[in-house]
Amino acid sequence: MNDLIHKPRLTFHHKLLLSITTTIMVFVVMLSLFQYQREKTFRIELLTDQIVSYNNLVYEDIKEHGICDSCLVNLMSVFNAKDLRITVVNFSGTVLFDSQAEHLANHSNRPEIKDALSTGTGVSIRRNSQTLGKPFFYVATRYDNLIVRCSRPYDFQLHQQLKTDNSFIIFATLLLIVLLFFIFRTTRRMGNTIEQLRDFAQHAEKGNSLDMDQDFPNNELGEISQHIVGLFKRISSAKDDLVREREKLYTHLQTAREGLAVFDSNKKEIVSNNLFIQYMNLISNTPVNASDSIFKLPEIHEINQYLDHHLAVKNLLGHLQRYSIQIYKNGKMFLVQCIIFLDGSFEISITDITLNEEESRLKRQLTQNIAHELKTPISSIQGYLETILENQDLPAEKRNKFIERSYLQSKRLGDLLRDISTLTRMDEAPRLIEKEPVNLTNLLTQLFAEVENEAHQKNIRLTMEIPAELHIHGNPSLLYSIFRNLMDNALAYGGENIEVGIRCFRNDMDRCYFVFFDTGEGIPEEHLNRIFERFYRIDKGRTRKLGGTGLGLAIVKNAVQLHGGSISAKNRDNGGLEVIFSLSK
Repeated sequence: MNDLIHKPRLTFHHKLLLSITTTIMVFVVMLSLFQYQREKTFRIELLTDQIVSYNNLVYEDIKEHGICDSCLVNLMSVFNAKDLRITVVNFSGTVLFDSQAEHLANHSNRPEIKDALSTGTGVSIRRNSQTLGKPFFYVATRYDNLIVRCSRPYDFQLHQQLKTDNSFIIFATLLLIVLLFFIFRTTRRMGNTIEQLRDFAQHAEKGNSLDMDQDFPNNELGEISQHIVGLFKRISSAKDDLVREREKLYTHLQTAREGLAVFDSNKKEIVSNNLFIQYMNLISNTPVNASDSIFKLPEIHEINQYLDHHLAVKNLLGHLQRYSIQIYKNGKMFLVQCIIFLDGSFEISITDITLNEEESRLKRQLTQNIAHELKTPISSIQGYLETILENQDLPAEKRNKFIERSYLQSKRLGDLLRDISTLTRMDEAPRLIEKEPVNLTNLLTQLFAEVENEAHQKNIRLTMEIPAELHIHGNPSLLYSIFRNLMDNALAYGGENIEVGIRCFRNDMDRCYFVFFDTGEGIPEEHLNRIFERFYRIDKGRTRKLGGTGLGLAIVKNAVQLHGGSISAKNRDNGGLEVIFSLSK
């Protein structure tokens, strides 16, 4: 319950006003007291000087006439002070004369008499007379052989005479009120500015929406507040930019195709992505669940040694340090790279380069195959031409035969270069291949007309089951290559007295599906999964004899994929081969 009761807290304005008001009031009160005491002392001193002058006149009269009662009484009339009391005392305290009493006791114990004996003048303010029983203002003066004391009754008249003037206090009070008014206005402006700035800071701390265009007073404190708000605005903007950039970097880190982790100089993780842990587990023989466990893996011992050496001398590093190793584990090849930054923190990246290595291997193999395939026709052409040049008397029939074979080999060489160019174009610039509406029905009709004579010579029956108007958006040249290469393969290797056909067995809104078949010999099962590889041959001798380049089916596969489809092959139950593929419309 006590927690729900909040004590009212003074605002900055009230605290400042209270502090300044208290200080000024204390100053004014002390000044008034000082002035009051000073004026009171002045009035007492003024009255004392007046009575001392009376004492001097009394002493002069005693010196001239002696202690004469009548003379002293007449002197009182001269003073025009009817209430004045004159007392003459010797140094032993014996009263020699008193104008208002007789037979007085010894006055040596009176304070004004004691002071007069010691300092020459003694004063007692409002002391009750032991003889008359009422208060007097006594002033005693010591002379050569006696002490003269004059006194006045401390009545209302004397009290008014000694009373100080209150005009200074009234003036000081009015001045204090005026000062408090101006102080209140000034502190209120300051307090409002401070409270406005405090509310801004509290909203900023809580993350609430802020008014960046607040109006502050036109003074130094207002200018400081404006600068603070402007500075916060710039910091807030920079913070938002930093958060956005951090989110971009974090998103990039999590979507990167390599495992990444950043560590401080003590090998403690700062940030890492999921792929880093995944690759660590592929490298490690035992499961790991923390990124800093990588330093315990024996496979990266070289990286660990490199880090230990360079982190020990990190103050001497003048630029980024890099080191990388390759690890072959569980059928995969990983590139592990370490980068040490100037502040001693470092990054470790793990990249699966298995595919890159495989692509490099395939490229090397492709280069070797191309060189091998080019070598054969070139060697044949050179051999035939060399025979013709070295044998000038070669019979015309044989010479024509060699020239005909050279022409066939040069044609095969041209076909090979054309196919290589087509594949290269599809691999390196698939987005640059232009597409347009294509009527597949017309394209296939034209193709069947082109191969009709060759099919008739081999007693091959051609069949086509295609919708009357089948249109797709694609590249006409590549689409023609798909069906032409499939047809050429079937006519070249299917044999004689067979059927070769194409059928569109499904046609929906987005895609059309085809089956290309022949009823020939088929392909051994162990070769079915590789017939779409570049330069792959089932019977190398037979293929070269028939003039194939070994790239036809590779072109078919790439062209199908370029048109958003997939392709596969299988043997028919009754003999022959089926190639099933789809094309995106």
